[in-house]
Amino acid sequence: MEIIRQVENIDMIKILKNTGSIMEGHFKLTSGFHSKYYLQCARLLQYPAVVSGIIGTALKEFGNEINSEKIQTVISPAIGGILFGYMLAFKLNTKMIFTERKNDQMELRRGFEISAGEKVIIAEDVITTGGSVFEVIEICKKFKADIKGIISIIDRSEDLKFEYPFYSLIKLKIEKYPPDNCPLCKQNLAIDYPGSRK
Repeated sequence: MEIIRQVENIDMIKILKNTGSIMEGHFKLTSGFHSKYYLQCARLLQYPAVVSGIIGTALKEFGNEINSEKIQTVISPAIGGILFGYMLAFKLNTKMIFTERKNDQMELRRGFEISAGEKVIIAEDVITTGGSVFEVIEICKKFKADIKGIISIIDRSEDLKFEYPFYSLIKLKIEKYPPDNCPLCKQNLAIDYPGSRK
């Protein structure tokens, strides 16, 4: 595991380890690849005071790029992004809504609405392939929202490009293996699949 970038004045690895958010073993990822590490941000999000602190520090670093004057709504994909999005909205003093799946289709439900020109930021806990975020982007475009950017706790992506500014508290490179050439499989280590999308 390699740290590519992180917000200054935050030891994110220490925080993730202390909250049990970095799991070590043999995991099958949503992408189908295998890995020695799995990130479970729900464990970090058990601690609102910790999350509030790191968001506050991150917003100072991101400066005027993300502020309450520019953002009217935080929108997150369910379920992973909801708590992070909620905490971000609290720090920005704005509202928060979320999308969810119905028949494997991401959509806006529960009476949530987005107005044309509404300034939104998309918040997700961990971004690897960006699949859920791209779906939320399309929903925002459908309602003609003004997307100001995307923010995640952890960026695990490789060469992922959004058409909007992308911020993260930490960017990690974690080695992954194709299932037919996995050193963990060769050691006959039991495999776990903790992902939400099978």
